[in-house]
Amino acid sequence: MKTASTASASLTAIVIAALAAAGGYWFGQRQPATPATATPRTTAVVGESKRQEREILYYRNPMGLPDTSPTPKKDPMGMDYVPVYRDDSDPERGGADQIRIDTEKIQKLGVRTEAVSRRSLDKVLRAAGRIEPDERRTYSVTPKFEGYVQRLHANVTGQTVGKGQPLFDVYSPELLSAQREYLVAAQGVDALRNASGEAREGMRELAAASLARLRHWDISDEQIKALVTSGATRRTLTFRSPVAGVVTEKKAVQGMRFMPGEALYQVADLSSVWVLAEVFEQDIGLVGPGGRATVRIDAYPDKVFQGRVAYIYPTLQAATRTVPVRIELANAGGLLKPGMFAQVELPTASRGAVLTVPTSAVIDGGTRQIVLVQRQEGRFEPRPVKVGARGDDRVEILAGVREGESVVIAANFLIDAESNLKAAIDGFGNAGSGVPAPAGAGKPAAGVGHRAEGRVEELDSRSDSVTIAHAPVASLNWPAMSMEFKLAHGGLRPALQPGATVAFEFVERGPGEWVITAVTPAAKAENKGTGKVGDNMAHTVGNTPPPGR
Repeated sequence: MKTASTASASLTAIVIAALAAAGGYWFGQRQPATPATATPRTTAVVGESKRQEREILYYRNPMGLPDTSPTPKKDPMGMDYVPVYRDDSDPERGGADQIRIDTEKIQKLGVRTEAVSRRSLDKVLRAAGRIEPDERRTYSVTPKFEGYVQRLHANVTGQTVGKGQPLFDVYSPELLSAQREYLVAAQGVDALRNASGEAREGMRELAAASLARLRHWDISDEQIKALVTSGATRRTLTFRSPVAGVVTEKKAVQGMRFMPGEALYQVADLSSVWVLAEVFEQDIGLVGPGGRATVRIDAYPDKVFQGRVAYIYPTLQAATRTVPVRIELANAGGLLKPGMFAQVELPTASRGAVLTVPTSAVIDGGTRQIVLVQRQEGRFEPRPVKVGARGDDRVEILAGVREGESVVIAANFLIDAESNLKAAIDGFGNAGSGVPAPAGAGKPAAGVGHRAEGRVEELDSRSDSVTIAHAPVASLNWPAMSMEFKLAHGGLRPALQPGATVAFEFVERGPGEWVITAVTPAAKAENKGTGKVGDNMAHTVGNTPPPGR
């Protein structure tokens, strides 16, 4: 029995030793993996510890009301106040004075930047104009005596006439009497050739006065010579065109009586015309006499006419706030007709290289202009600037940015038309993070977009407001509840009928004022029998036009 007991004890010791060796081998094989798995756990704990160590400045109202608290608390609806951390306001970490956007959101928004650079700010002024006759080449045919129109040679308006071409014949008793007076005086001078000096001189003065009278009536030397040669008066007198051109006005009618000074014909030389361009008040300082001008006419889209600025009028048209600028153009072939509309381009001289940014980089708020300066990847600083002259696609910056700084030139984001500049900037910055940017104590961020789902309970068309029982809103830490929203525009009403289940987007337009900007009706297939809002949407009201439009 003793031998059997000893053998049993020995066997038990061997089994225990074998198990210990196997356990040690297994433990040795598993040991190298332990640090690798433990490291992330330690890191996670450290990271969590760091997040827990962030210093809280205060707590703000979750509904955006101007109310803060130094300690955690709940609002009357049971929602927790939102903490605001110190590092959210640290300028070195991109706090209140900067906009933070994650890389993925930057790509979705289509944000592009460009460095501020010095360039020549060339600009081409564009103005509307009209073709007018050259006033210096326009002539009026006006008899200086009373008479009657005997015959018309040019009898239609618009007729082309040459210089010296007959226009009309007139009969005048006064003209006939003046011719006879001159013939008598001329014959008297010949008859008194051998008379005393006083008589001969008196007759010469009478002849000279009669001749001057005829010339003052615009009787040509050729007609006077014919009168002297023939020795007989002519019953009618022919008026001729003083210039080669076009009859632009004809008042003469055959047989009519006219009075001294009455304009019967107007002839214009259209070999050169004017273009009167209307240049806006703010651009007139860039235009100077002698500058080149390019003129295009709708009637001749394949032709470009070149001219020069001849005169800048000293008066401003109060109704249009424009100043007329006269451009002289050669009119070869008579293509340019008075009254035609023209598009005028006036290149302006550059002042040399100045600090510029693309026009799209400047956000004009009316009372101030700002640009978004990229401080580092994903961080942008709104910076007020002072703008100067504007070019075709760039604008001069007088103060606010330095050469080489990168500014945002394109961002595909939607700004509510009723939002102010501050709300637009806040909305742009917080659209990517989902966390409202701190704007100081008692000043919650405005313009931040949020999404929710719910069922419409009541629609008030008179006040453009709707009551919706919505699900929890994670971006605002709101629980499920019923509340009233305003509508951004009346086009949202059809999708917000009572009983409709919708997904919607909304922003804070003012303290405690929440405005719906887009509505998406839920697909019936997803909602049937569930009572929940589906993910598949028919179309988005306010963002995407309905099918078929």
